[in-house]
Amino acid sequence: MPSPLRKHIPYILVAPSLAYLAFFISYPIFYTFSLALFGNPSPMVEVMTSPRLGEVALYTTLIIATVIPAQIVIAIFASLFFLNRFRGRELVLYLFIAPLAINEVAAALIWYTMLSSSGFLNKLLINTGVISAPIYFFGYEFIDRTLLAIFLTEVWRATPIVFIIIYAGMQMISRDYLEAADVFGLNLWQKLRYIILPLIKPYIQTALIIRTLFALQVVGPIFILAGEYVRVLATEVVYWYSMRLNPGVASAWALLIGLVTLLLGGLYIKLLRPSAGAT
Repeated sequence: MPSPLRKHIPYILVAPSLAYLAFFISYPIFYTFSLALFGNPSPMVEVMTSPRLGEVALYTTLIIATVIPAQIVIAIFASLFFLNRFRGRELVLYLFIAPLAINEVAAALIWYTMLSSSGFLNKLLINTGVISAPIYFFGYEFIDRTLLAIFLTEVWRATPIVFIIIYAGMQMISRDYLEAADVFGLNLWQKLRYIILPLIKPYIQTALIIRTLFALQVVGPIFILAGEYVRVLATEVVYWYSMRLNPGVASAWALLIGLVTLLLGGLYIKLLRPSAGAT
C-alpha cells in the first residue's frame, strides 16, 4: 500500500523553487507596484504628468528604433557571410563577437576616447588633412552627434548578441532548400526573401525580444556619452532612485519599462509568427 506521503512528494520537490520565485521575483514585483501606484500623490500619476515624459519617450524611441533594426540587418548579413568557408574564418568570427565580452561602461569609454576632440578619430582626420579642426561629438549643442555616438557604441557592443541567435538559426536551414533555389535560378535577394527570412523568423523574434529588453535597460553608455542631456527610461530610474532618493517615482519609471517591453514583445510575437509551412 503506498504511503500517504508519496502523493505529496512532487509538491515537496518543487517547493524550494516556488519559495525562491515567491521571495526573489514575486515579492519585488508586488513591492514595486505598491511603491509606484500608491502614495499621495501617486508616483505613477506624477510620472505620467511630468514634463520630462515627452523628452524621455522621444529619446527612448529614437534609440530603440535605430539601434535594434540596424543590429538585425547587420546580424543577418554577417550570418550569411560566415556561412561561407574561408581561410581565417574562425579568427574573423572571434573578432566580430569579441565586443560581447566587453562591459557596457568599458565600451562607452572606448568610444568616448575615440570620438573626443583629442581622440583617435579627430587625430587621424586632422593628420590626413581631411579636416582642419576637431569634430565635437559631445555636449548639449552637439546633441545630434551625441546620439550618433550612442548609436555606434550600442551597435558595436551588442550586435554580437543578435548575431549569435540569428547565425544559429541560419545554420539550422537545410542545404536542400538552398540547392533547390540554385536549381531554379534564384539570386541572393530572392533566397533571402523567400527562403532564409521565413525560416529564421523565430530566431529574429527571439533576438528582437532579448535585444529590446536589454536596450531598454541601458544606462552606462548614455550617462558616459551624453550625461543628463539624453534622458531615457532606464536613466530616469537611476536618476530618481540614486540621485533624488525617491524610490516611488523610480518604481513608476521601472513599471513603464516593463510595460513597453511587454507591448513590444507582444508585437514581435504577432508580426513575426512563423508561417504554417515553415520548419
